[in-house]
Amino acid sequence: MKYKMNKAPMGWNSYDYYDTTVDEKAVKANADFMAEHLKEAGWEYIVVDIEWYSRDAGTKRDRYQYIPYGEIEMDAYGRLQPDPVRFPSSAGGKGFGPLADYVHGLGLKFGIHIMRGIPREAAHRHLPILGSDALASDIANPSSICGWNPDMYGVYKNVPGGQEYYDSIIKMYADWGVDYIKCDDICNTNIYPAKPYSAAHEVEMLHRAIEKSGRDIVLSLSPGPALIEKAWHYEKYANMWRITDDFWDKWDLLVPMFYRCELWQNHVAEGSYPDCDMLPLGRLGKGFGHERNTGFNKEEQKTMMTLWCMFGSPLMIGAELTMLDDWTLSLLRNTEVLKLVSNDYVGRQEERDSETVIWSCRNAKTGEKYVALFNLDSASREITCDTAAIDQFADAPCSAPVTAKELWSDTTVEGIGTVLKAEVAPHGVKLFKILA
Repeated sequence: MKYKMNKAPMGWNSYDYYDTTVDEKAVKANADFMAEHLKEAGWEYIVVDIEWYSRDAGTKRDRYQYIPYGEIEMDAYGRLQPDPVRFPSSAGGKGFGPLADYVHGLGLKFGIHIMRGIPREAAHRHLPILGSDALASDIANPSSICGWNPDMYGVYKNVPGGQEYYDSIIKMYADWGVDYIKCDDICNTNIYPAKPYSAAHEVEMLHRAIEKSGRDIVLSLSPGPALIEKAWHYEKYANMWRITDDFWDKWDLLVPMFYRCELWQNHVAEGSYPDCDMLPLGRLGKGFGHERNTGFNKEEQKTMMTLWCMFGSPLMIGAELTMLDDWTLSLLRNTEVLKLVSNDYVGRQEERDSETVIWSCRNAKTGEKYVALFNLDSASREITCDTAAIDQFADAPCSAPVTAKELWSDTTVEGIGTVLKAEVAPHGVKLFKILA
């Protein structure tokens, strides 16, 4: 059985601010901040993103994001280890164990990013596979590579040593205390357009290895867009899967997410979460060489947060947490909105055109009902919604006149009959909880 949670994971990921350059000091600082300021609102995962094993990550950023033939830290069995310069507590073969202990000590959970497959250097050096007579060169498929990262070869399907390799790395991660694994170049192997899910067997191998480890570990698959025709496979073997390519702080990238959420809305379930990707809020981009504030204005940030929550997406903050301003912090501590990511709340798109979108959300156990009015236009618009026409509310219709509280402004409004009406700012949203 895969790990099943009662809500989509909520946490922080180092990628949007640090790219490949995050270190132990930064991870601890962000964990400390989360424990003090965000944990009570439901945020709990601290995730170290890509190339924590690289000794020279970021040193040639003007030429490469991922340095070809770069220096890596690896044990005798071809298993990548944290760079001890950036992560000094990992020295002496301790791996991420001490850092995970630190995060757990704050009442939080610890996660890491991995690339699918086995290090190319392990295959070139013919290193042994722990628990098998096979060598890394026996299981590495040189025709299965990532189009944007040069570190790994894919693992052949059904060869001796392949499952044992995945078992060995997952057992090591479990021993370190890892609670969350984001595996990349696996959800959509988009270098192969004729076979974009060519690594499906490696998803299954990871799943089996996690089961064998005996530890509850979230398995997150990247990058997207995930393939809707493979929804059954993602749901069976993973906890999260990206429904988009890398999502950044641009309105032109946010608008298509309404289509993607419509496509995937029926596949949100306990332990299975289509993933809208990161929340690019606050300070971003230092590791990419262009540190900046988010490109989203405040209305667009509320729109993103509302859609992600009503849809039931995982929530991963991309900002440097220690630099959050009070307004952004208030956005991330609005528990009346954040609770919608719980499995008990079911979100559905009611209508969508080029200018407006309406979503509903319902908790059948408590009877709670919500309506979100989104304005995709560049001018302010009046948007109306007849709550009597919402299918989700059919067995418990709203009374007339309907009364509702807008959750971002904490204001109460009264509709005309069962109709909610609101003036919505450009690129903005009004999120209502129906009170009567």
